[in-house]
Parts: sequence; C-alpha cells; structure tokens
Amino acid sequence: MQFMSRQKKLLPNSHTELYGQCLQFYGQPPLENIALSEFETFAVERLKLLKTVENLGVSYVKLSEQYTKKLDQESKNLNFPYRADADDRKSQSGPSEIEKRRKDHISHFILRLAYCQTEDLRRWFIQQEVDLFRYRFSYLSSKQKLEFLHKNNLQYDAISVEEKKALQDKLVNSSYAVSGITVEDQDFYKVPFQDALDLVRTRKVYLKAGYVYIPHQDIVTIILNDFRTRLSKALALTARSLPAVHSDERLQPLLNHLSHAYVGQDYSIQKNVGKISLEQIDSLSGKSFPLCMRQLHQALRENHHLRHGGRMQYGLFLKGIGLSLEQALQFWRSEFIRGKVDADKFDKAYAYSIRHMFGKEGKRTDYTPYSCMKVILSNPPSQGDHHGCPFRHSDPELLKQKLQFYKVSPSGISQILELVKGMHYQLACQKYFELTHNIEDITFSLNHPNQYFVESQKVLGGGKDIKREMDTPQRSQENSGRGSAAAREAAAAANASQHLAEMTEELDSFFQDA
Repeated sequence: MQFMSRQKKLLPNSHTELYGQCLQFYGQPPLENIALSEFETFAVERLKLLKTVENLGVSYVKLSEQYTKKLDQESKNLNFPYRADADDRKSQSGPSEIEKRRKDHISHFILRLAYCQTEDLRRWFIQQEVDLFRYRFSYLSSKQKLEFLHKNNLQYDAISVEEKKALQDKLVNSSYAVSGITVEDQDFYKVPFQDALDLVRTRKVYLKAGYVYIPHQDIVTIILNDFRTRLSKALALTARSLPAVHSDERLQPLLNHLSHAYVGQDYSIQKNVGKISLEQIDSLSGKSFPLCMRQLHQALRENHHLRHGGRMQYGLFLKGIGLSLEQALQFWRSEFIRGKVDADKFDKAYAYSIRHMFGKEGKRTDYTPYSCMKVILSNPPSQGDHHGCPFRHSDPELLKQKLQFYKVSPSGISQILELVKGMHYQLACQKYFELTHNIEDITFSLNHPNQYFVESQKVLGGGKDIKREMDTPQRSQENSGRGSAAAREAAAAANASQHLAEMTEELDSFFQDA
C-alpha cells in the first residue's frame, strides 16, 4: 500500500538539494511517494526520539555532556542525524546521511499531523522539537551556523572589527562568558531587539538604539524563537487541513493512535500467570504499584466497587502482573459482594466483562494493559471515578495530600509538583518511583504501569530480576529511553527482522476501547 501525494515524486537530485544541510526549519513538506509501512515506522521512531528528548531534558542539564552523549546514542540507534555526523565531513552528502535527513524530514511532518489536534498535544510537540533543534544546532560549526542563517533568511549581520573595538567594554560587561581577550576574535550580531526579547529580559546582551549585540554562542536563542514561532503557525495551519487528511481511511486511525502511542512492551502474553496470589495484592499495592493503580486498589477496598473505567484500567493491570482469569473472578466477586452487589447480580452483570478482557467472550481479543499514554489521554475521569493518572487528573492540592499520606518527603513532593506543572506526567511518576524506592537515577524511561511494577520488583529483589517471566517477547521495538546503550542496540537488532506490517496490528491493539 502506498501513501500517495498529489505532487510528483522527488528526483534524486531534488533529495540532494532538499537535504543538503544537516539542519532545517522544515519549511517545505515532503513531496514524494511513501509506503504506508514506512510512514508508520518513521512516525513511531521519531516519537521514540522525542520521548527521549523529554526524559533527558528533565533528568540532565540540557546540552551537558551526559545529555548529549545519551541523545547521540539514541539518535544513532534510531538512524536519525546526530553529533558524530557533523564531525564526519566525508559523510555530509553521502547516501546514508541523506537517508537519515530524509527520515528526519518526513517523520517530522507525519507527527505534525498527529500532534496538531489539540492545544496540549501542540504544546508538547513544539517543546520537544525545539529541544531537539537546540541540540542539533549546538553541534554545527561556526561556518555551518552562518550558512543556516542565510539559507533561512535570517540576515543578521556581524558587526565590523572597528565597531567591536569601539563597543568592547560594553560588550564585555553585558555579554555572558565573553572576556576582553576574546572579543576581537568573537563574532557579534546586530539584531533588532524585538527578535531577542529573552536575552534582553535576562540582561545577557548590550542594547543600543533598538538593536542588541549578540555573541556568536548566544545566537541560538534567536534561532529557537524563530523556529518555535514558525512551528506554532505551521501546526495551526495543519490543524485546518485535518478534515481532508482524515477522509483517507488508511491514515485517520494511524494519526489518532500516534498521539496516544506507546511503543514498548505490551504485557499481554502471560507467562507469569498465577505468579501473583490474591493474598499478595494488598502488600504489593503499597510497595510496587504505581500511584494510579494504588489509588484504584484503595478505592476498591474502601468502596467495594469501581465504575467501568476503573475496572478496565485496574483489571487489565492485574491481568498483566499475573492474575489468572479464575483469580480475577474470585477477586472482583469477593470485593463486590461486600458492597451492594450480591453474588447472583455479580455473575449476571460483571463476570462477563472480566471474561471478556481475558479474551474468553465476545471477539475473544487478548486485551493489553493500558499504557501511561492511554491512561493520560483517553477517558478522563469524572466525579465518582477513580481511574486516570493522578499526576494528570488530580487537583495539585489533592495530589500533594495524597503524596504526604504516602510519606513522600516535602522536597520530593515539590519536585513532583514542579514536573506536573510542566505537564511532564510520566516523569512525575518516574520521580515518585525514585523517591519511594530510594533510588537517585533510574536507568529506564517509565511508560507503562506494568513496567513500573516489574522494575519495582527488581529493585525490591536487590537487583535480581525476580519477575523475569514477565519480560515477554516484544511485538514492537524496545522503548527508546530504556536500559543501557548495549541493551538498546540488542533490542534494535532483535526487532529489525520483524515484518513492518506487524506494527499496524500492534498499534490497533494498543488502542482498542476495552
């Protein structure tokens, strides 16, 4: 199947011209034909890259040595342009480098279609793309930066040697990290002040007669502002075109799913069935359940009932950690009959849905536990509900009280609330994991409640993988931010031979309305 364009396919020399530079503003959309399988692969792998950018941006100082090293490695694993490419002059226009830039270009525009649909999605997409752009701009040489400026009509002129000498004291006193010894060798750009408001606000530049004088290393601030503005406008325009795109029955489901996409382990294959006993659940909920499942378990124990959304979210989670169908029926029946539901009513009204989620009724689908993205973005809770993500759906004051009740330290609560304020809900959950397990820096990117449980059991087992049976075969590539570089490379190699058509089936299964 082909994703066809109304325009003619690009010729090879057009590729060379379009991807002649290793960085771009994505001003020109792709014009070529592309297979639907490649469309999916590019989109999923760019989403992995942006998830890594988000995670690293909170875990490390941006552009620090650790930050760039990890992002270099992930870009390399996913075959996107990365720092080493900028240093390898021989590969700048080679076939492999052109292919990386082509993938980067096309995948950006695919995710534009997926992430232009709501304000929250647009905000998240812009922030990660801006951070990715900052990282890539930082590895350009001075010559490449100037070429990039001129190619994108950012005609900021470098001031003359005479003007630098005349303003030397002013430039030294106002410009961060510029010494008198290096001013003469340092390029300064004369820019209208309205194009550099962030630098003016933080008093990092010299301002005179409506212009600011920006040292070469700070010009990135101007570029980022311009990139952010262009991308914001482009997403608004893309949103207007969505009705036409959604008329294509091949693309509409894919685009809807991408904004909710989880591309890691699905926890549906139950090699660990029966490993968890009913008597363990109360204890495990306090030690190894993520906050979303902990609150559902507590609500069930207190109220002896959960509404449909809570039963699905919690029921599939319990299925994923090893509860068998027989155990699940016993668990829910014993809890519900303590409330206002007798055994006969439970068998008639609720037992069917439990068998259904285990694939024993209806279309007999083996439903997968909900990922963090699905919990956050679909079926928000209303009054009386207890499902959803506490970091996304709880009032901040209520969340604070809940964390205090669970004995999270005041400084830890402040860190979590700051992440919530920045809409980094999964990272807030990751911080909750670190604080409740006394770990300073976890080595995985948290994307699934069942992953939280597995990793918690590893930690509590003293580093031993006591739930190794739960590490099921993956139907998709390993999550981008997870584990060591060696582990990621091994996972990529293991998945390389999988048929691309499998990804379509996988994405469909992730988003079934169970």
